[in-house]
Amino acid sequence: MSIATGRDLQAVTLLKNTALSAHIAIPSICCMEALSALEDELKRRNRFASELNMQISQLKRDQTSPYAKSLLSHLEQSLIENKALLNDIQDRLFDALDYLNTKVEMITLTVDVLQASLNIPFIEKDPTDNLILHCILAKARLQPNEIKVFLSSNTKDFGTQEVQEALRNADVNHYFTRTQDLLGWLRSQLM
Repeated sequence: MSIATGRDLQAVTLLKNTALSAHIAIPSICCMEALSALEDELKRRNRFASELNMQISQLKRDQTSPYAKSLLSHLEQSLIENKALLNDIQDRLFDALDYLNTKVEMITLTVDVLQASLNIPFIEKDPTDNLILHCILAKARLQPNEIKVFLSSNTKDFGTQEVQEALRNADVNHYFTRTQDLLGWLRSQLM
């Protein structure tokens, strides 16, 4: 979703730069989480559009104020741009998901991982992120001889000492909160 909303400009570079010799894996449930986030964004944008429409309706009633006329014009333009932004976010998300589908390994959710997530709440306040973490830990344990890194800007959930310790115990020894830092680290490994 950070690609779709333009919050992580380097994420597209990471996904498209196969010359960095990195194998990227992502829990498949992250795709579902992104679609759910898109649904939330759609609801927020629709609520905003409804409020804009109410304000537009009220401003159209004022026949004398030049400020009302000006504000009406701005709000009508905002309504158009709100819709365009939502379409842009959706297009970028679907493009990213399509790219993930062809270039990234999806970590599947298994019954064992689900059970571990229920039994060991590393991230108690966010069961979805806890499940994502358990998918990553299970995948990391299956590849003990590979160098593994973890990237997430969600430091609130994944930056805790308990989560970091769980990652280290699964031999994930590098945690990056910014894609550009990960890209820099990958480049340094090639030298």
